[in-house]
Amino acid sequence: MKNECGKMRTKNNPYEVWQSFDGTWTWYVLKKWQANDNKPYARWFCNVVTPICPYGEMGDCYVKDIKAQARRIA
Repeated sequence: MKNECGKMRTKNNPYEVWQSFDGTWTWYVLKKWQANDNKPYARWFCNVVTPICPYGEMGDCYVKDIKAQARRIA
């Protein structure tokens, strides 16, 4: 299976956008390391906007952690 989201994107053009249920955290998915998001340790490279970092902070995030506390909005 080919990874269609394997190339890095900019903050303004993410592959997906996820937001916490209360709307305070937003994950902008800039790259997916695996083609299968259901693997136990699948990771995404994200720009995460929080109340503590209103301009965002970039880094790897586990997919299962994002999906457990957020919903996809774009």
